[in-house]
Amino acid sequence: MKIILASTSVYRATLLNKLSVPFTCQAPNVDESALIGESIQQQVKRLAQLKAMTVAQTLVDGYVIGSDQLASCHNLILGKPGHYQNAHAQLTQLSGQTVAFHTGLCLINAATGEQQTIVECFEVEFKNISDKQIQRYLELEQPYDCAGSFKSEGLGIALFKRLNGRDPNTLVGLPLIALTELFANWQVDLFDYMQDNNN
Repeated sequence: MKIILASTSVYRATLLNKLSVPFTCQAPNVDESALIGESIQQQVKRLAQLKAMTVAQTLVDGYVIGSDQLASCHNLILGKPGHYQNAHAQLTQLSGQTVAFHTGLCLINAATGEQQTIVECFEVEFKNISDKQIQRYLELEQPYDCAGSFKSEGLGIALFKRLNGRDPNTLVGLPLIALTELFANWQVDLFDYMQDNNN
């Protein structure tokens, strides 16, 4: 079975590796701009589909996975900070607040054109974090390429009060529980393709 991740994200590839199934990555090269009047959930769903379809159109067969994510606080989209000053301002703003992560996930059978698309949500409640804690965190982890200015899979977990959702992988950008369900909907059991990575 051929699986293609329509992404060049190191984070998404690391997540998909957890399932121990062979896959390749292919850049989708799409315009990720929002459309006028589009909600956050509509945007991540559309872009997940667009990424998967763009790659699937170049293939004869295989299963293509597309994913897109946006983080928001009080319905304002949180971008990637890019540098220390923006990250510090972002974390200061998020102290004591709840951040919602919306992740669109699309699975396409390139041979038939069939597709399934869902949006998975996950919430993070931040502790009240001090300026000193923010400075120290940013010095240690430098999460400047991450929306919300933190890495939940790393030291960022120390910033949180509570996680609300069914799959913490959604935070990083690829909801694995939902992905296995989409495969199962097509009678594909990923356990049949898992490899022993210990050898």
